[in-house]
Amino acid sequence: MDIYLCSKRPSWLVDNRRMRTTSDFQWLLSAFVLLYLMNHVNSQRKETPYDLKCTTNNLQTWDCSWKAPSEAGHGTLSEFCIDNRSRSCYQLARTNIEIPALSRGDHEITIRSLQDAGSSTSKFILNEKNISLIPDTPEILNLSADFSTSTLHVKWNDKGSVYPRHSNVIWEIKILRKKSMELVKLVTHNTTLNGKDAVHHWSWVSDLPLECATHYVGIRCYVDNLLFSGHKEWSDWSPVKNVSWTPASQPKVFPQDKVILVGSDITFCCVSQEKVLSAQIGSTYCPLIHLDGENVAIKIRNISVSDSSGTNVVFMIEDNVCGTVVFAGYPPDTPQKLNCETHDLKEIICSWNPGRPTGLVGPRNTSYTLFEGFSGKYVRFKRVEVSTNESYHQLLFQMVPNQEIYNFTLYARNPLGRSQSTILVNITEKVYPHTPTSFKVKDINSTAVILSWHLPGSFAKINLLCQIEIKKINSVQELRNVTIKGVENSSYRIAVGKLNPYTVYTFRIRCSTETFWKWSKWSNKKQHLTTEAIPSKGPDTWREWSSDGKNLIIYWKSSAFRQLTKPQNKSSFREDFSRQPQLRLILWLFNHIEPKSCYVQNDLQTEQAVGMGKGILLTWHHDPNMTCDYVIKWCNSSRSEPCLMDWRKVPSNSTEALIQSDQFRPGVRYNFFLYGCRNQGYQLLRSIIGYIEELAPIVAPNFTVEDTSADSILVKWEDIPVEELRGFLRGYLFYFEKGERDTSKMRDLESGRSDIKVKNITDISQKTLRIADLQGKTSYHLVLRAYTDGGMGPEKSMFVVTKENSVGLIIAILIPVAVAVIVGVVTSILCYRKREWIKETFYPDIPNPENCKALQFQKSVCEGSGALKTLEMNPCTPNNVEVLETRSTFPKIEDTEIISPVAECPEDSSDAEPENHVVVSYCPPIIEEEIPNPAGDEAGGTSQVIYIDVQSMYQPQAKPEEEHEKDPGGGAGYKPQMHLPINATVEDIAAEDDLDKTAGYRPQANVNTWNLVSPDSPRSTDSNSEIVSFGSPCSINSRQFLIPPKDEDSPQSNGGGWSFTNFFQNKPND
Repeated sequence: MDIYLCSKRPSWLVDNRRMRTTSDFQWLLSAFVLLYLMNHVNSQRKETPYDLKCTTNNLQTWDCSWKAPSEAGHGTLSEFCIDNRSRSCYQLARTNIEIPALSRGDHEITIRSLQDAGSSTSKFILNEKNISLIPDTPEILNLSADFSTSTLHVKWNDKGSVYPRHSNVIWEIKILRKKSMELVKLVTHNTTLNGKDAVHHWSWVSDLPLECATHYVGIRCYVDNLLFSGHKEWSDWSPVKNVSWTPASQPKVFPQDKVILVGSDITFCCVSQEKVLSAQIGSTYCPLIHLDGENVAIKIRNISVSDSSGTNVVFMIEDNVCGTVVFAGYPPDTPQKLNCETHDLKEIICSWNPGRPTGLVGPRNTSYTLFEGFSGKYVRFKRVEVSTNESYHQLLFQMVPNQEIYNFTLYARNPLGRSQSTILVNITEKVYPHTPTSFKVKDINSTAVILSWHLPGSFAKINLLCQIEIKKINSVQELRNVTIKGVENSSYRIAVGKLNPYTVYTFRIRCSTETFWKWSKWSNKKQHLTTEAIPSKGPDTWREWSSDGKNLIIYWKSSAFRQLTKPQNKSSFREDFSRQPQLRLILWLFNHIEPKSCYVQNDLQTEQAVGMGKGILLTWHHDPNMTCDYVIKWCNSSRSEPCLMDWRKVPSNSTEALIQSDQFRPGVRYNFFLYGCRNQGYQLLRSIIGYIEELAPIVAPNFTVEDTSADSILVKWEDIPVEELRGFLRGYLFYFEKGERDTSKMRDLESGRSDIKVKNITDISQKTLRIADLQGKTSYHLVLRAYTDGGMGPEKSMFVVTKENSVGLIIAILIPVAVAVIVGVVTSILCYRKREWIKETFYPDIPNPENCKALQFQKSVCEGSGALKTLEMNPCTPNNVEVLETRSTFPKIEDTEIISPVAECPEDSSDAEPENHVVVSYCPPIIEEEIPNPAGDEAGGTSQVIYIDVQSMYQPQAKPEEEHEKDPGGGAGYKPQMHLPINATVEDIAAEDDLDKTAGYRPQANVNTWNLVSPDSPRSTDSNSEIVSFGSPCSINSRQFLIPPKDEDSPQSNGGGWSFTNFFQNKPND
């Protein structure tokens, strides 16, 4: 098979293989030739000096070496010559020489081997590019370890004095660990040679504590001189030095109490002479890392913040347990919101927010040092000075005499790092005084007092800004700012004037500097009553008669100096003047005034007004008859007469006044009265009711249903009290919709729903409403709301059912009845007029012969016929005919079998039949007739047709023929449609017609019109034959008319072909 496959390879693959074989042969031939030539050259070389190589380690001298001829023995002299300006030759007993560095360019070197048998000479071209710079092997001067920080310190000398030029040096340091000297770290360190020896230091922190395993350090260098064009190579590695720790007899875990940054990785080790079983940090077990001997270590990655007490690290030994604690936290955050201020210009308080918590506490917590740059002083933060709020720290720094500007630097430090924040401040501009104490008030006079207080601090060189709060009872507070000169004794006093006599004031004070940084806290409040003063004018008075006209009521306002509890205190005095109508009253209050009389104009109309903001604007026309002034008084309309809240006097030349009062409330109706002053007294000019601000009503109108009918509802409602109206009534909104109680919820009344009908009643005097066009015996949901300009009030609803509409019910009954009567009458008329058509359509006298199925037989009788509709001329198997007859006096007729001469009819298989059934074996009569073959073919055969008549089965076999003639209609069962003897004449058939009328079924055709000689009969061709045939009325081959055309001579049918009783007779299924 393989051979076959090989024979089927393509020709190009065979050619490639041949080409490959040829190329391999050529390559082998070339290699053989090359080896031969190299061997020849080497054989020649061995006869002369060869393989000259030169290196340098300091760029000043070159160390050249070569190989002597093979014939040269030990101690053979060699001559090394350099062809330059001064040809230099050296005789040597060795094969290497150290020569000064040659200048740039090519130099010819001649080496001659001086032997006893002769000499051999070789020449070489030497260039700086062929020289290799290989530094001397460096040496580690010292390797030390800081076990507390797991840090290695390496020190070595770069020997820079041996290099004449400036060069860069790359040092490669390798760190090895354990006795197997596994490479842990390989780092590079860059230095520069400056022509002098220099000692370099390098430190490395080990992730594994140095106590856990022995660490080794080696070093090598690479000199990168930019002016040297030769090859540069690494020096050899220095001899390694190691650092180890002498273990104790007891196992110990390293590092001890380590503080580490959150998220860092750390390695713990256990130095033990016994086998360590397991290790865990906290509750988490860690896999062991085996070191030298029984020492093991564990690696913790991404360590989380420790608890305040640290996280335990435990190693389980067979008979012992050892461990350590690790503290994971954060370095100190930069101090935030550093602020320095003073309270008294003696001490500076610097406060700050430490920022993010470090997670370290105790000796590992953050320490703070506040350093002042100009004076060089510093203060350390002490934890005992920390307030209960750990988010706020502060330090106290004693002020330096005559120094105002301070440069503070706050240093924060913990084992994980440090941070700082700086602030430059002029302390005289950052004064936050203490709270004033010993605050006192002393009278000067009835309108001025002296305030004194104590403010600790040395403020002699600056000015203070103090703010005094003055507040009267039930009035707005007043703030006064004063500037005072600072003093050394910290006691201050100031006079406050423009006060009201005999008035209770409350004073308090706070201070700051004139440049202002912060206010001090308020001092304690001090309440003081100013002294009394002489009144400057009498009280403001008003008077009016009582409603019964018997009492004169006098009101007056206390003067300003008498304002004790209310800003406008009213007093009144009542006296009965019924007996002394002309009495004039003078009211004295240290001095006197004369009140004027007042009269009212009765034909005034009450006006309406609405206020603006907190007041109401009243306007009037100027009246030159008003010589004194105008007086506006107002009161709450809900109060009983006489009502008075306040009054106000307006100059006589004014035409408007804005009435404002703190006692005004929105939604409350007020009465305003404008009086004009004449010489004879005051006259009422206008009467106004108004609101400062209108609001929506707080209650809904109380409404009831007065009357209901089948299509309307009469609703009546009451007025809303003025106190609950809270504005001027503008109208009512009446909503109604269909709905039952507990099912209809009229929501979104203002959304414009189509099923809710709304009536807006703007005539506020209207108190009734009739809702029309409703449906009878229907539940309606009614809602009534009142509204003002202030808004829509709440709603009140009820459910009402309208009465039933009796007229509509009668009409609803009569209309369907009338429609039914009309439809019945119209239908009867139409049926009467179309009765002939209906009769012919549904119950004709003569049924359609196509629907005649009397002569159709079951499908099993003649399987060859698809639709048997006529009598066939061919003989067929007779079938039984079941005749239903009613009970009669005749004896029961037993089954009679008519045997066909052609074929026997099958016997009925039923053993028992009902008594009213007569089963007759029916076989048509067979009449044999020979029909000659019209074609006259050779067969000469003739077809024979046999007609079988149905014999009468209604004549009892036991009775003679005479009895049958006496009662020809006695048989009630099935009878043949005709009984025509073969030799009978037409007259005989007509004579028996009367007899056939009494039988049940009669032939539909008129027998008198039948043609006895039908063209389709078998004997139609023989006119002389005595045996006559006629067409069947149900045959499709019949040409006889069932009913002859109507004429006057035609006999009328007595019984008719249709009767009303046929409607109630069962019809057989067609």
